[in-house]
Amino acid sequence: MSSYSTIETQSVEAANGVTYAYRSLGNTTDLPPLVLLQHFRGNLDNWDPALIDALAGERRVITFDNRGVGATTGETPHTVGAMAEDAIEFLTALDLARVDLLGFSLGSFVAQEVTLRRPELVNRLVLASAAPQGASGMHGWAPEVIQAVGAEVPSAEGYVGVFFTSGEVGKEVAGRVFGSRTEGHDAPTTWATRLAQYDAVNDWGIPNHAQLQRLEAITQPVFVANGDSDPMILPRYSYLLAGLLPHAELKIYPDSAHGFLFQHYDEFATDVIEFLSK
Repeated sequence: MSSYSTIETQSVEAANGVTYAYRSLGNTTDLPPLVLLQHFRGNLDNWDPALIDALAGERRVITFDNRGVGATTGETPHTVGAMAEDAIEFLTALDLARVDLLGFSLGSFVAQEVTLRRPELVNRLVLASAAPQGASGMHGWAPEVIQAVGAEVPSAEGYVGVFFTSGEVGKEVAGRVFGSRTEGHDAPTTWATRLAQYDAVNDWGIPNHAQLQRLEAITQPVFVANGDSDPMILPRYSYLLAGLLPHAELKIYPDSAHGFLFQHYDEFATDVIEFLSK
């Protein structure tokens, strides 16, 4: 099987006029494809190839850039709801009638919205480093966090400091994420994308406990996961989220932060594959 670090980027034009950049890896089987939604400021190259390769051993895995992100055309939306509509347009353009979704961080917000707006599209749901809309304390990230990952010029130190509890672990993962692909890189995300995505994060986090009730409508099985030391989306939101969802499983990974799914990629991939196979 090919590796995520070497597969070519493809594109598809959707009915909304947007040309979406995406990568597809793994065998097409009777199982729904697993579609991944990326974190704040992330593009196709910000996924850990080791994690994608492990997931793709069992099924087709698709990563993509939403509107205005990386090599996908258009302007980045300023709300999670609009991002969800764009994700649905992408899935429709690929003629995918039923998928499993894995949303990471901001991508987990979008995954929740996709499931609420188009429930028949989603089979099972994985929410990594996630929080529900309207939860208290989620109106923007802590100053030290947004300073680390939201600067106009992103830094490796900021990424490692927020995503990992250990500098050594962070450097190891960063080496895989940013050093595995030698050609065919995705376009970097822009400052306009950063601003729009943080607008969406802030809008999602406006305290509104009535919004929490919406999660009762997600009746699909959900796997909620986080690191025990995530400074960006605190683990308590994983407990809250799992408690609000009718059919949720929860796992907190030890000695890890926002990037727990990359640090514990082998264990996380095994857990995801087992969950999706139930």
